[in-house]
Amino acid sequence: MADDTTLYRFTNCRILRQGKLLDTDEALWIRGGRVQDPRRLFWDEKREADVDIDCGGLIASPGFIDVQINGAAGYDFTSGSNTKEALQSVARLIVKHGVTAFCPTIVSSLPSVYHKVLPQIVQYESQFGEARMLGAHLEGPFISKTKCGAHSEHAIRDGTESPITYQEILSCYGSLDRVRIITLAPEVCNKHEIVHRLSTREGKNKIVVSLGHSEAGLNLANKTVEQGARFITHLFNAMLPFHHRDPGIVGLLTRDKDKNSKDCIVYYGIISDGVHTEPAALRIAHRACPKGIVLVTDAIAAMGLGNGRHRLGNQEIIVEDSCRASVVGQTTLAGSVTTMDMCVRHFQEATECSIVETLEAATLHPAQLLGEESDIGTLNFGSRADFVLLDSSLEVQRTYIGGQCVYDRESK
Repeated sequence: MADDTTLYRFTNCRILRQGKLLDTDEALWIRGGRVQDPRRLFWDEKREADVDIDCGGLIASPGFIDVQINGAAGYDFTSGSNTKEALQSVARLIVKHGVTAFCPTIVSSLPSVYHKVLPQIVQYESQFGEARMLGAHLEGPFISKTKCGAHSEHAIRDGTESPITYQEILSCYGSLDRVRIITLAPEVCNKHEIVHRLSTREGKNKIVVSLGHSEAGLNLANKTVEQGARFITHLFNAMLPFHHRDPGIVGLLTRDKDKNSKDCIVYYGIISDGVHTEPAALRIAHRACPKGIVLVTDAIAAMGLGNGRHRLGNQEIIVEDSCRASVVGQTTLAGSVTTMDMCVRHFQEATECSIVETLEAATLHPAQLLGEESDIGTLNFGSRADFVLLDSSLEVQRTYIGGQCVYDRESK
């Protein structure tokens, strides 16, 4: 690895920056793991590049960010079995698919699981060659049993016996350190200012409250957004279907059209794997709220392993046809086995949107969701030099983290 003084110039590439693909006569300048402003290098420092790298006309996009991934390559983050090894193995695998940052996701579990897994996530530091771990996504257990999907009903806490309290949430998780997203059902957590307290919690990590696994109607969903919720977990899946008299959580996609709305955009995750969301539904979502879409894989341990039986938490999962994961003995979908680059390509094919719109759904938008857009998700001057080189078909050719190549398709 070069030291922080080495100045790299990536030439002959089409850089995605500020909503445009720049011409190939623009170069990407990197030093100290950050994107540099060439004007300052020229006028203030009189510097020339130490290393020139010809990108052969490829697209230089910010690295992909996956805010919902349950595991991969046989590792399940919810299992609690050697979480450090699981994080490291998944982080090394997903760079091959253009992912440079991710949120390991833990599905609905008993408190003992969170108390075991979360401290290991808190202690984990990403190493060279790995996608950067941004913090955990806790998907449950404060969700609706009727919309639990592949989550274990035994772990769900839906407030049937008594309303859920903020203290109960803290007790269940044990710690909110390095927790970035919490998925909950509005009808389960609509008391005691839970959403407001989570979304305004003081600490090093700001928590995004996401709505999902819910039977909430639009009125309650809107109220929850007004209390601080900013995200929807895997849109269309594990929620009420759209109805013209009450569109449910799906109706939040039009908040930017509501003049009475204080917050313009609610971001929403969507699994563009060809299984969870029909192409027409992808088009409807994109056309309703193009600036809010966040591509997620929702990948499980089976990703990269092919057909067979695998685990998601304490549920047994079967993968068939190399693309469909479901709970054994049921038709319920159980996450995906897709990769982020596949989601990106499928999304563009289904929606016929521009390359810029497609890539921003996997880069800028998740960064904005997490409040990290000044550091990741862009190639603006000063941002982290986490980027991916793609061909015109959006196939990953090389992945860079901190300006250093961590994957090269030609040398795999």
